[in-house]
Amino acid sequence: MPEPWELKNRLSEAINAHDLHQVLQYYRPDAVLVTPMGVAEGHEQIAWFYEQFFKGFPDFHKTAWLEVACGDPVVTEWTVIGTHTGPFLLPDGREVEGTGRRITIRTSCAYHVENGMIVAQREYYDQLELYSQLGFGLTELDHSAT
Repeated sequence: MPEPWELKNRLSEAINAHDLHQVLQYYRPDAVLVTPMGVAEGHEQIAWFYEQFFKGFPDFHKTAWLEVACGDPVVTEWTVIGTHTGPFLLPDGREVEGTGRRITIRTSCAYHVENGMIVAQREYYDQLELYSQLGFGLTELDHSAT
């Protein structure tokens, strides 16, 4: 049974290889992944989360620059890079086609491991940082409708 640190390293390799089948091998079937995009519960929803990034950014790659392993949880800070060349789902439900823009976003993640498998993961990144690099910005809401 892999230690939490080794499990995190194997997962990172599978993510960078875009090997979705291998990625899911590190999550318990009832695992929960919490991200700024929402909560994914179980393999099907966790696969959907990763597929969004793999399709939208075919060169998606995570590089760890700070790793803290003190048992459970295992915490990592990353830099994620990629080129937006495929479809990507926006928070309002629209799918935007590739813009050709490069992204570099900072993320952090905490993994909770039991019996050699991830049971919970919390991924943090600034959505505004991501969307502004894709060419989207904030707009003022129409408050007259409320």
